[in-house]
Amino acid sequence: MMNRALRRVVLAGLLVLPSCAGRPEGVLVPSGETPAGVSTVDLLVATTRARSSEPGVLFSGERGSDLLMNDIVVSIPPEDKREVGQVQWPEKLPADPMKNFSTVSVTPVEGAKAGGAWLDQNLPKSRRVLVFVHGFNNRYEDAVYRFAQIVHDSKTDAAPVIFTWPSRASIFDYSYDKESTNYSRDALEELLRAAVNSPKVGEITIMAHSMGTWLAVETLRQMAIRDGHVPKKIQQIILASPDLDVDVFGQQFRALGKDKPKFTLFVSRDDRALTLSRRISGNVDRLGQINPAEEPYRSMLEKQGITVLDLTALKSGDRLNHGKFAESPEVVRLIGNRLIDGQAVTDSQVGFGERLGAVALGTAQTVGSAASIVVSTPIAVFDPVTRKNYDDQWRRFGNAVEDTTTTAVGQ
Repeated sequence: MMNRALRRVVLAGLLVLPSCAGRPEGVLVPSGETPAGVSTVDLLVATTRARSSEPGVLFSGERGSDLLMNDIVVSIPPEDKREVGQVQWPEKLPADPMKNFSTVSVTPVEGAKAGGAWLDQNLPKSRRVLVFVHGFNNRYEDAVYRFAQIVHDSKTDAAPVIFTWPSRASIFDYSYDKESTNYSRDALEELLRAAVNSPKVGEITIMAHSMGTWLAVETLRQMAIRDGHVPKKIQQIILASPDLDVDVFGQQFRALGKDKPKFTLFVSRDDRALTLSRRISGNVDRLGQINPAEEPYRSMLEKQGITVLDLTALKSGDRLNHGKFAESPEVVRLIGNRLIDGQAVTDSQVGFGERLGAVALGTAQTVGSAASIVVSTPIAVFDPVTRKNYDDQWRRFGNAVEDTTTTAVGQ
């Protein structure tokens, strides 16, 4: 039985959760139409969900017995009809592809051989694959359309593959969803190994969100324990708003062995969904809410070579502040232009020309050039390589820099 305190927390969370009540069901009924001016995104969608009997829903939130795949093509409205970072859901069906996201086609992909053929056909010259694992409270169509938006807006040069696990898309099914991630570890490993074993695939980036980060990291840990290391083709791991107990993540990370993939974290201390998760999970810090400028996290991140992008000061239309990585035009472009390409991200490379209104100009001038990089943009980058480059300046300004950095990313 849920105690009174937890019930109050859950009910408070319900008040801020975005509602899907206005969306029509069955948006995955294919139209076959691609009017002039629209863009299309071709996704390989793998799932451990059970099939749905409802047309256009395809898969429910219940658990299936096999790994199933579909090739789904989604159309995106013309650039002048939409905002970068937003999924424009149809208000009624059939969708108007000039105004809304629309499903063009759904083609079953039967077996590993057919999945390999899809990869061969969709691999770009870079030979990169991007595998996305969605988070808590996602229906099948939520995951598909959100990933289509990320792929389109980031302009990523990679074959897009999404792994969608059984989520009942209900705040009251947090425990069921968590167990569904555990249920899906072997299937995600199967999918990743198929990509690794393809001779045409050069490198793989895994991007996971929220509770999906647990599934992604657990699967990597499982592979490392089995083989003694993470496959070398898996080179980049991007964890967005990771709903991970920080202590557990430390253990998982150590289990990955010496030659780990490059890890990048997107964190935000105003993430209300992770506040709820923290209270449900024993009040232990969630990885997606840490302050990377403070100890013990700063030293730990530097030692392990983990890059953190602190999005706390970044404003978004998400009332929970849980999906900033996908809704911010700057962040999705950063994902596509640098992270998936395997390039390092440093403070000096994140310059979007935006100043934090809450940071006094005099304070920034007093601190000097090292901190001015941080306060000149609402995204603060905590990168071990950058820290070493600016080590002398950090020592010279000492506590003044630390205080100003904390202020800049905390407003």
